[in-house]
Amino acid sequence: MSDLDSGPDLADRVHGGWLGRIAGNMLGKPVEQGEVWTRERIDRYLRRADALPLTDYLPEPADPADAAALRPEWRRCVRGRVHGSCRDDDVDYAILGLHLLETHGFGFSTEQVGDLWLLGLPYRQTFTAERAAYRNLANGLKPPLTATYDNPYQEWIGALIRADVHGWTCPGDPRRAASLARRDAVLSHTGNGVYGAMWAAALISAAFTAPDVRDALESALAVIPASSRLARTVRRVTSLHETGLSWEQTLGTVSEETAGLGWIHTVPNAAVLTAGLLYGDGDFSRTVALTVRGGLDTDSNGATAGSVAGVMTGAAAIPAQWTEPLQDTVRSAVFGFDGVRISALAERTVRLATAGG
Repeated sequence: MSDLDSGPDLADRVHGGWLGRIAGNMLGKPVEQGEVWTRERIDRYLRRADALPLTDYLPEPADPADAAALRPEWRRCVRGRVHGSCRDDDVDYAILGLHLLETHGFGFSTEQVGDLWLLGLPYRQTFTAERAAYRNLANGLKPPLTATYDNPYQEWIGALIRADVHGWTCPGDPRRAASLARRDAVLSHTGNGVYGAMWAAALISAAFTAPDVRDALESALAVIPASSRLARTVRRVTSLHETGLSWEQTLGTVSEETAGLGWIHTVPNAAVLTAGLLYGDGDFSRTVALTVRGGLDTDSNGATAGSVAGVMTGAAAIPAQWTEPLQDTVRSAVFGFDGVRISALAERTVRLATAGG
């Protein structure tokens, strides 16, 4: 593995992770509803707008029927209309994770994660497994019961989207990143839901020092059980890519093999994310575009793909069409953080990473 000193410096890579996460989230947000916005429909939308290959935020819809099907926030997320980031849970949890580490350090407990949710995160800005865990916390339950009581979403993608900060603050140390992510994830998830968080944190951590995305993916696989469905699916995407299949063929094959899990489950979304990273091959724009075009939980997958690609390229190398419209500003539901500068979040993250716990 290469040394951190051989490419962009740590601060630029962490800043790239934050920018990439926010830009990827904004790209995918308008079409975030997997049962409506399939891969085929997303590409039809882009063809009607003459926007393939996709190298910028989504264009405005060319068809009134498409406009009606987009999420209501689309007018603040399409090219030409982005003026700072929209509020979204995919970014809120990165901010909350940073706040957690600043407040309690790397020795935080799962109970402290829950306490911070109750203090800083509005209940109505939580969804699926996080909402179930929040409700359980408010009713006096303690982990691990918060994850298992009356919670049918235990293997959905929520814990994975909370994992970035653990990767950013453990650069080049995927096992430590995975350990931190696991301690966070078990508040609300079990099984592949927890493995998804560990895998994502390790993947982002490995991106700081890996020579390429394939190497980062291999390092991330090493931290989760090889027999888990998540690991088997990621390996399946990797092997299909190696055979020379097209991106479309690979996703078509894996979507058949993961049918029935639903569009917010960790496993099929990890397949879309893995394909976007492999076929994006280190190019930031291509990586986030392919990942979002892959469908399912588009804003979550775009955010994680952008985080990985942003760490690998560094902030300075992310094309300006993604970063300039963000205006270095984040909207957030986390108490005390609305309007914070992206650059300030990155600086605070670097301080944690260099302190080392």
